[in-house]
Amino acid sequence: MKRLLTLLAAATLSMGLFAQERGVEVDYNRPQKYFLGGVEVEGNHYFSSTQIIQLTGLQEGMELTIPGEDVSAIVKRLSLQRFFDDVSLDIDRLNATRDSVWLKIRIVERPRVSRWTFSGVKSGEKKDLQERLSLRRGGEFSAYVEKTACDIIKRYYAEKGFLNCSVKAEVQNDTIIKNAIRVNFAVDRDVKVKVREINFIGNDHVKEFKLARSMKKTKSRKWYNFFHSKKFDAKEYPADKKNLLSAFNEAGYRDARIVKDTMYYIEPGRLGIDITVEEGDKYYFRDVSWTGNSVYTTETLNEILGINKGDVYDVVSMEKRLYGGGKQNEYDVSKLYRDNGYLFFNVTPVETNIQNDSVDVEMRISEGKQATLANIVINGNDLTSEKVVRRQVFTRPGYLFSQTDFERSIREIASLGQFDQEAIADPNTGYSIVPNSVTNTVDIVYNVTEKPSSQLELSGGWGGHTFVATAGVSFNNFSTHRILDKSAWRPVPLGDAQNLSFHFQTNGSYYTAISAGFTEPWLTGKKPTSLNLSAYYTRQTASNSGSYYNYFYNYTVDRILEIYGFSASVGTRLKWPDNYFVLYNGLSWQTYKLTNWYQGYFFFQDGLSHNFSYQLTLARNSTDQQIYPRQGSDFSTNLQLTPPYSLLRRHTYDAKGNKVAVKSWKDVDYDATDASGNMLWSSGDRYRWIEYWKVKMNFANYTKLVGDLVLMTRAQFGYLGYYNRNWGYSPFEGFLVGGDGMSGYSTYGNDIIPLRGYPNYSLTPYTTTKYNSNGSAYAGNLYDKFTVELRYPVILQPSSTIFALIFFEGGNCWSDIRNFNPFQIKRAAGIGARIFLPMIGLLGVDWGYGFDNADSSQRSQFHFIIGQQF
Repeated sequence: MKRLLTLLAAATLSMGLFAQERGVEVDYNRPQKYFLGGVEVEGNHYFSSTQIIQLTGLQEGMELTIPGEDVSAIVKRLSLQRFFDDVSLDIDRLNATRDSVWLKIRIVERPRVSRWTFSGVKSGEKKDLQERLSLRRGGEFSAYVEKTACDIIKRYYAEKGFLNCSVKAEVQNDTIIKNAIRVNFAVDRDVKVKVREINFIGNDHVKEFKLARSMKKTKSRKWYNFFHSKKFDAKEYPADKKNLLSAFNEAGYRDARIVKDTMYYIEPGRLGIDITVEEGDKYYFRDVSWTGNSVYTTETLNEILGINKGDVYDVVSMEKRLYGGGKQNEYDVSKLYRDNGYLFFNVTPVETNIQNDSVDVEMRISEGKQATLANIVINGNDLTSEKVVRRQVFTRPGYLFSQTDFERSIREIASLGQFDQEAIADPNTGYSIVPNSVTNTVDIVYNVTEKPSSQLELSGGWGGHTFVATAGVSFNNFSTHRILDKSAWRPVPLGDAQNLSFHFQTNGSYYTAISAGFTEPWLTGKKPTSLNLSAYYTRQTASNSGSYYNYFYNYTVDRILEIYGFSASVGTRLKWPDNYFVLYNGLSWQTYKLTNWYQGYFFFQDGLSHNFSYQLTLARNSTDQQIYPRQGSDFSTNLQLTPPYSLLRRHTYDAKGNKVAVKSWKDVDYDATDASGNMLWSSGDRYRWIEYWKVKMNFANYTKLVGDLVLMTRAQFGYLGYYNRNWGYSPFEGFLVGGDGMSGYSTYGNDIIPLRGYPNYSLTPYTTTKYNSNGSAYAGNLYDKFTVELRYPVILQPSSTIFALIFFEGGNCWSDIRNFNPFQIKRAAGIGARIFLPMIGLLGVDWGYGFDNADSSQRSQFHFIIGQQF
């Protein structure tokens, strides 16, 4: 206001003085009316004269009273623009009849900022500050701009825990650009303020641990807050005080209050907080009644509420059972109604009587009418076809609203892998529920955020004394429907959530593998029936060309292993027991060709084997997302079997190699030898068509403990069975247990089972065989494995996901089911980290310690993980 009066006074004085120099007398006691003959502007550099005149509202020919409020208002209007340091409005001249006036606007423009800079900040922080401040080159600099910018910078650092941050704006004239300045914000963050201790005073009946846990963002330096930030956030502190009172309310102390709280510095940057509370009396529930309920009976509602007479008056738990927010999969009254379409349902608990330590509560219900889904809107799918998203959602126009179906839709969209999983689950930006109480309808808007889903894999692994490099590409949003569209090839047609992958693996002359796969998640386009196709070829050699194996083992002849095959499967989503279950049926064919192969992996070293099998898999996955699941479970059981060829066989061989008929398959002795000890059954005859049945089970459960801290538990089991004990176990399809699980060059023929803390395959037993010159081979026919992991995220962003983990696991492998002992496990523990990059996939490193490794020098193991989970 003082500045405005000064401007008005200056304008009036200037106008009077200038008028007198021109011979124009202005009597301030007798204002006169004039017609505006014209306006000129003086002193402007950045704004044109037309722009400034438009700001005043002056128009030629309009009538003005001088002096008067019109003139004062013009000066005030220009001053409020904050573009000028000084503004004056003067009479330039009058016409001969002295009824028209020409005015001149004299301004002094504020200097413009040619450059904004920051000092005392990190490069990443500089970018954040620029986005928050929205400062542009050429903008004006005023006291208002200076104060606003400094306050924003202080708030930014306060959120990071730098409560004592100071900011000073340093202004320098630009020596190159006329009437321009350079502004630098000098930031002194000081030390980060962290909470050292929180002392609770007056909590006689509620434990300190429970009170400390209730404060979500304000944490002291205690052992149980290891995974929490200790910085003090002034913005979150009031909410934490409310959470503190909720802990008392949960224990029945409804009258609890905070008497005072004191903050003080124990040392620079370390804060102490004393909170004095008054608990009050402890209360109990007496009578709980319901009014307004017509859809569900009082007995049904009481069963969900779970409150009995004499229970502690726990308001917090009562509200969770009414409105939700309790434990995972715990039902509440609101969800009961909302699952039946009652979106406008409302319940209000009212304390009707308080007598001594007993409280009567009446639940007043307004059921409303059922809401029907009207419009389902998908936003943000710039690349992925809308039909791909719509087929994932369970909310359909015309259906009654269901809270469960809505939550399932969010989960299914997140599990697609094409969108940011964190963004779609964010209630502020990921979705909107728009009810209309007039028409009893509701619109649902899903706001998806596209993220790169295709992956380029360039990786390496060490296994079997050799380094194996892998190159591959996986298009996880491929579209066969757009193949003929030339404009869609950028670089390949995308948008239908199909998967097309190609992989090439080699270590040079010794090992080469090529594979290709295709997945269509919705084969018919109307039902979630998936089609999976894959083909592969692998070749391993050891020859006189100077390979690694020749150097160490002195091979003198070529040794070759070739594996090629094809598989196809169809998956169908089931409705029973629930629609999380998927049933897969598949056929696969593999051919193994061994030429003088000697590694101890297989029972024989020369021959050709065919593997034709049928697979049946029942799977259920209810996790909330793929990369970093916080809740849900993942279960699968798999049965793989071949025809029982040996049960159909009615012949054997004599000492001369001639076929001899037998009455039954039981009469065939596959281990019979001649007088020289040679096998009567050659490996080519015995294993030309391999036979087996195999069962695998895998169960993983994810539980959110505190915040984003997740407990993952997993149990695995596998057994390779036989139809005929005389024929024995299959030489292929066994289990190699131990190590990091990177398959190296053993891509097919065995299941690779990781168990950290032990060398690769070191837990796999051997058995004797007369079909290879080594006399033994891997014989992992049965295994079990148990894992417990604590996971905590470091970064959860579309561009990358990083989380750290602590693991405990154990398992073992046996050659025969008769030797199986589930308590004879090899134990390990360790730490690790994972990073998921959309263009590369999952990468990780673990350090594990194998407690039961007989070789103590091998107990500490580092494992590198590429593209798979343990």
